[in-house]
Amino acid sequence: MLFQLIQHLPPKITVGTARLVRLWPFAVQRTRGNAAVAVELKTDDEDGLLTFLDAYWDDVIAPLRGHIETSEHSSRKQYPSDPGMVWFSETVKDFDFYRKGLRKEILIDELPEADKSWGGLGRIGATLALHWPAVSKTYEAIAWRMPDATGQRKLDEEATQIVDELEGTFLCRDDRLQSSLLAPRGNSPVLFGIRTWQRDDSEHAAKILIDAPMTEPVSGWMVFETNQATNDHLDEPIEFTVEKIETIKGGHTIINSSHDRFVAFRESGQIALQCQKLQLGDEIECLGLTAPDRTIHIEFLRMKNLKPNRNRPLCPVCNKSMTSMGKNQGIRCKKCGRVSDDHWEESERGLPQNVWIQPPPSSRRHLAKPLSKEQTLQNNM
Repeated sequence: MLFQLIQHLPPKITVGTARLVRLWPFAVQRTRGNAAVAVELKTDDEDGLLTFLDAYWDDVIAPLRGHIETSEHSSRKQYPSDPGMVWFSETVKDFDFYRKGLRKEILIDELPEADKSWGGLGRIGATLALHWPAVSKTYEAIAWRMPDATGQRKLDEEATQIVDELEGTFLCRDDRLQSSLLAPRGNSPVLFGIRTWQRDDSEHAAKILIDAPMTEPVSGWMVFETNQATNDHLDEPIEFTVEKIETIKGGHTIINSSHDRFVAFRESGQIALQCQKLQLGDEIECLGLTAPDRTIHIEFLRMKNLKPNRNRPLCPVCNKSMTSMGKNQGIRCKKCGRVSDDHWEESERGLPQNVWIQPPPSSRRHLAKPLSKEQTLQNNM
């Protein structure tokens, strides 16, 4: 929609930076991908620009109100769309307001007043996108399909592999699933999105894919400045001691500490597998976002200090585990009757310690920064 608006702008308007900002993923009436877009427009005729925006809103955007998007990939309840648009004459930045929009629900009456606004709940995301201070940022080149394109998207396989292997791109592929992450799932006008660390890399990668012989024609493309892969939504790491572990329906794991409940979802890969092997007394460090039910969804995990395995020693004669004969009575081999002083043997659990892990690419939040970008997560705090 933003790309179409830009394409129809009247003459003598300069298009500046376009933004794609991901927001709180638990908002009830969020957009697909909990994203909002914004663009910088420069003109000497602000009144003329606003007259154009009035007409564009009435003719193109307002009629979309009430549309319900269906997706085979989403199990959450779908609400009728309630688009919104805001205009600020001057640049606005408010880190506290932006951060609030990453970590909790923002109500429409909490919004700072815009110089002009249109529509309903969509104004929330639009306002947050404009208040993003862009201290940390990445880029995404997005291309759109032709209006009459339907069915499976066609991307040149060789070009897709080249783009994936470029030094400046990230989250282009999930090696675990042996699948590309460039094309969205489900019904969408987007053909592909390429995430990069620098703007030039986005432009270069997009041209490679668009110009490839087996890529379907595009109606247009542009590069967005984004807050993806910035960890803007996370606070300092939380250290805790495991007090209780529960496995719930679907294979997800609940970990209880003295103050909080943490969730490791089955889709989180190594995080889920390692959490299933935790024991009471293990000392853990993690980062994650607090959900409406107050559980913390684990996005990064590090095992700091694991309790060792404790086993009775093996009988030196029979090689069988010895058992206790009672309190302060020593241990005995049930097979040969050999007796020994009561004691335990400790061994390491075989789990990686002091190493940060995160979910596979296809299961991460858009805001989560890939660990491969740095040696340790701590350098990014």
